[in-house]
Amino acid sequence: MIIRIIYTFLVGIFLAIFVGVGIAAFYKEPTYPEMPAVLKYCTSEAKNVGEFTEFKAQAEAFDKAELAFRDQEKTYNRNVAIIAIISATILVVASLTLLKKIYLIADGILLGGVFTLIYSVMRGFGAQDTMFQFFVVSVGLIISLVLGYVKFISPTLAPAQKKAK
Repeated sequence: MIIRIIYTFLVGIFLAIFVGVGIAAFYKEPTYPEMPAVLKYCTSEAKNVGEFTEFKAQAEAFDKAELAFRDQEKTYNRNVAIIAIISATILVVASLTLLKKIYLIADGILLGGVFTLIYSVMRGFGAQDTMFQFFVVSVGLIISLVLGYVKFISPTLAPAQKKAK
């Protein structure tokens, strides 16, 4: 019995990692801008006005590039959260419908869908948009409630309904 539980967790964890690595492989994350050498190695005292002007210009350019990166990163996190939510939904639906007869595999895929859903919520918080965070958490809650109903409540109602007939 314990080996079945371990196997279910193994499948679930690897499935969530598979989705995360797949997203990273096919949808590249924006790269952080490289800091100019003058900013890395400049001393606090500029020797002349020319050095200070160059330092200031490169510092402003780097600040703009860093702000652009942060905006790209928010968009990237939002998009990854959406892709992960879609993947989690597909996994949960597949485990509850197509694979429900193969209990061991279905439970592992279901757990992988839950882990992927958690990953999606975490990436959604990286978008730093409270409306989007609310959307991601709402979808996660809805999937969790439907999952709980279909997996745990619905099977117990079916025998009671058969007895009533």
